[in-house]
Amino acid sequence: MLKQFYPASRKESTYEIPFEELYRQGIRGVIFDVDNTLVPHDAPADTRAKELFKRLREIGLESCLASNNKEPRVKKFARAVGTKYIYKAGKPKRRGYKEAMKQMGTRAENTVFVGDQIFTDIWGANRAGITSILVKPINPKEEIQIVIKRVPEKLVLYFYERTIEK
Repeated sequence: MLKQFYPASRKESTYEIPFEELYRQGIRGVIFDVDNTLVPHDAPADTRAKELFKRLREIGLESCLASNNKEPRVKKFARAVGTKYIYKAGKPKRRGYKEAMKQMGTRAENTVFVGDQIFTDIWGANRAGITSILVKPINPKEEIQIVIKRVPEKLVLYFYERTIEK
């Protein structure tokens, strides 16, 4: 039952993901959550985020942001890093993931999703058939609705860790 929430892999940070290796493995598109995945909640695109998207373009990877946030937030960030975007993505519904793949010209089998929340980001990517990468939230200070979800996330991660240790 909990396996539907398990990421394909976990990383400490978005910025340590070996995107060149993913490209060599056939990945052609990366969908990102924004808040607490690329920058702290509501923060503008910083130098590190801008350099990451430049690197993705140089590798040959398409990218798209998929956020449940409103358009002004997501559009401003997307313009700053030079990528496509979906706002009010409705994660964990499949719709936003499918629209992101359509914009990138990719399919589920050659796309990965990077996010910090299990019950929206990871579950939605898994439901859409996309390889999911869970990263640790950048900033532990979060909105109350997210803080509440972090409690059951810890339980899911406990069982996830036990399955990968075997």
